[in-house]
Amino acid sequence: MSEAEPLKRKDYEGRLKDLHAELVRLQLWVKHTGAKVCIVFEGRDGAGKGGVIKAILERVSPRVFRVIALPPPTEREKSQMFVQRYLPHLPAAGEVVIFDRSWYNRAGVERVMGFCTEEQAKTFLSSVAYVEKAIIESGVILLKYWLEVSPEEQTRRMEGRIDDPRKVWKLSPMDIESYTRWDEYSRARDEMFAASDTAWAPWYVARSDDKKRARLNIIAHLLSKIPYEDVRREKVKLPKRDNIGRYQERDFTRNGVPEVY
Repeated sequence: MSEAEPLKRKDYEGRLKDLHAELVRLQLWVKHTGAKVCIVFEGRDGAGKGGVIKAILERVSPRVFRVIALPPPTEREKSQMFVQRYLPHLPAAGEVVIFDRSWYNRAGVERVMGFCTEEQAKTFLSSVAYVEKAIIESGVILLKYWLEVSPEEQTRRMEGRIDDPRKVWKLSPMDIESYTRWDEYSRARDEMFAASDTAWAPWYVARSDDKKRARLNIIAHLLSKIPYEDVRREKVKLPKRDNIGRYQERDFTRNGVPEVY
């Protein structure tokens, strides 16, 4: 089977527009019903997690859709149960929380880069499925996505960051070191799947060499996994303005923004 042709921008934007409309429907349903949705995104550096999250957030409210991307743990947090610092960020009623990397750092980057011991990693893997079961039993809809990128495409994307001033922040020394450990990440990923791909919280894998298709496929999939329905809304009609023009507005010329474009 041959690879699909790359999507043209017009086709991509048209399909994404339809999905954005569905995400807004989902948002209204989440607010109306008090649903709690948690979406986890994991994958190698350069797999496209940020692009997928950006596509999801483009037309929804940040008051409903929240993104969690935690910094390295503090000394106090290092002494806690590993998942403890993530739990306060789980959704309350009427929220969708998206984790840009999650508690699975322990099974991935921390394990591969030596930031935790093998014993700590194995302890995490032996318990994470039960933690997620408790999360789901509390009423949270939990979806977990792994974005899988090929080594060739990862290299192309990493090289593209080197001279792009918009992307240089994505190339930390740890990113460079991680790039050299492809097989170690593959082994860690497979052990993570074996321990945490459960009936109640399965992993969903998306091929992400084609960024546009991956974004569309993931959004369509997550919408299919949440039982949202239309929320009835009254059609909005703008009222007439009263007395417009009677107030003399101030001149903002003195402190206006220069129009250089």
